[in-house]
Amino acid sequence: TDEVRDIYRKRAKRYDFTANLYYLIGFREWAYRRRAAAALALRPGATVVEIGCGTGLNFPLLQKAVGPTGRIIGVDLTDAMLQQARQRVIEQGWTNVELALSDAALFVFPDGVDGILSTFALTLAPEYDQVIQRGSEALAAGGRWVILDFKLPDTWLAKLAPPLAFLTAPFGVRLEMASRHPWESIARYLPRFWLTELYGGFAYIAVGEQETEEHVVRVPDLPHR
Repeated sequence: TDEVRDIYRKRAKRYDFTANLYYLIGFREWAYRRRAAAALALRPGATVVEIGCGTGLNFPLLQKAVGPTGRIIGVDLTDAMLQQARQRVIEQGWTNVELALSDAALFVFPDGVDGILSTFALTLAPEYDQVIQRGSEALAAGGRWVILDFKLPDTWLAKLAPPLAFLTAPFGVRLEMASRHPWESIARYLPRFWLTELYGGFAYIAVGEQETEEHVVRVPDLPHR
């Protein structure tokens, strides 16, 4: 955790620019971010939590979905990253964004959130399973957990991982983190789940959906005797 915090403190002011370097290897980061945000299926007025919001790169996408009557809660471990996010919020004049400086493992999710998003962040958290479980419990009926992150392909393409790792290393993502599978936690804690692989299996979007009101079985009250 301290290592990740230190890395992102140093990169906070240049993060938005350096993130674009992925395009040099054909990694369509913005297209993937848009797909992940769209997968939340948010409606105007919804409440969404972003874990590892960083500089707020996804905030415009979330704003478009929830509108001015919605609520965005951005959570990040690094003060310098949140400082950049706060500046973005001020410049855009958004009044519906709350920022929380917190380790994801310690963050208390508000009850009844409509969506939770994490892009290129949960793999960095050793306690990702705990974070996903607690987030799942906080979702409203029909709410969705969406993760966009890196993984290793299940094919021969995995052999290409070492030379590609030099691009993710500056962001704290190391090959040994490949043993962390957040998508499996999404499938474990939510009744509906689907996975879309991206970039030859080196990335993915995982979506988990909480039960809707229609699928909740209600037991009628027993008559008084």
